[in-house]
Amino acid sequence: MKRWMAALLLGAMGLAVIGCGGGGKDQVAVLETDFGEIVLAFYPDVAPEHVANFKRLAEEGVYDGVLWHRVVPGFVIQSGDPSTALPDTPPGKYGSGGTDQNLKAEFNTLKHLRGTLGMARSADPNSADSQFYICLTDIPHLDRKYTVFGEVVSGMDVVDKIAAVETGPRDIPLQPVHIKTVRITTWREAEIPKERMKPVFKKNKEGELIGG
Repeated sequence: MKRWMAALLLGAMGLAVIGCGGGGKDQVAVLETDFGEIVLAFYPDVAPEHVANFKRLAEEGVYDGVLWHRVVPGFVIQSGDPSTALPDTPPGKYGSGGTDQNLKAEFNTLKHLRGTLGMARSADPNSADSQFYICLTDIPHLDRKYTVFGEVVSGMDVVDKIAAVETGPRDIPLQPVHIKTVRITTWREAEIPKERMKPVFKKNKEGELIGG
């Protein structure tokens, strides 16, 4: 099985302003966690295969019951390993599971800012599968090395609560924190008030995704 825990390199703070939008932008993912809801928007313009993969896995129920198996304050929270939903999986195996596929990298100009959604991978750039992470701060060292395919538009307070749990060896939370379900829906159906929509990225005047 692939090892994802060592794949993300610890980064530092960085600043960027980038674009938001793309085809299928009306769809969002609503992650129901033990601490509340996290709503994710997608960027199919720059990472169509990663977006499609995440939506497909969510609709197939692959993410239901998985743990946030890696929590690194000041860096990321990581989830998406289907084996963590199985009661007999030992913690030592957390982060090694997937769905036995390999996504081709879709590195792009989107920066790793606080709230960014990216796909975890092993040392092989074309090895992303099901595991994903949310940035807790700006992490420029990951830019163009991991595929950014979305962002948190609601629920960063929930992300921060998850980031605050006590962890043990290998950054595994001592208190299990689950993703109960992931629902793919629309902005309207998710009933997200406009004042709660806080996109990290912006568009240029032509409405295109741009780098910082």
